[in-house]
Amino acid sequence: MNYETIILKKEDHIATITLNRPQRMNAVNSQMVAELVAVLQEVAEDDDIRVVVITGAGRAFCSGGDVSGFAGGGGEETALSRTAEEVRRYLGSGFQKISLTLQKMEKPTIAMVNGAAVGAGCDLAFACDMRVGSENAKFRNGFVKMAAIPGAGGTWLYTRLMGLGRGLEFLFTGDFLMAEAAERIGVLNKLVPAEDLERETLELAQKLAKGPPIAIRLSKRQAYKALEVDLETALEMAATCQALALSTEDHREAVTAFREKREAEFKGR
Repeated sequence: MNYETIILKKEDHIATITLNRPQRMNAVNSQMVAELVAVLQEVAEDDDIRVVVITGAGRAFCSGGDVSGFAGGGGEETALSRTAEEVRRYLGSGFQKISLTLQKMEKPTIAMVNGAAVGAGCDLAFACDMRVGSENAKFRNGFVKMAAIPGAGGTWLYTRLMGLGRGLEFLFTGDFLMAEAAERIGVLNKLVPAEDLERETLELAQKLAKGPPIAIRLSKRQAYKALEVDLETALEMAATCQALALSTEDHREAVTAFREKREAEFKGR
């Protein structure tokens, strides 16, 4: 599929998705939403891809929804200014589908945060499994400034990443969370100089891409399921997943490589 608002690059088992509306600070319009839904489905189904990286072109990660599409924005995109039922359908087939796809995708996802991640852009970054940011990274719940609420999972994501108190403060105030604070409270996995951002992010992606895909897939699934169940249920699920992992060719390769004192080469089988 040809994309106009994003750039897709596939190399060495890594898919890099770049939001590409730099003139609008990568603000999300209806076309970008549709293309993100499509590209995430594409990489999710591509067995050669083991890791997905999402970033933004130019100086921003994503400045949020294109306000020209809001009521009073004066633009042609009016999906968010229609009836309540139309808004529900629009979010369910677009922004919310993106967040759910990222979480359910059986591959690690990394947000490479090169600048501001605001509103829908903040939800997009938070919906990824990990975040690597430069000193230019900053996060904001822009929805409250527009007298709205996060529609793509922010109320669920903020409190889980920051803790209840910090998450609610972030949700209620609309204040920026700057890069150093984001690293300190665990929103950013790594904070690196801007000139090293791409290299550091790709090093992490490459490390994951060389890992055992099935074991990583099962681990991701278990980690998210654990947010919903008690320990006893989580242990039962872990036992089932472990049985699956131990039956793979990758497990046998790992044991053989350990004995032969070499690096394992995992095939995802």
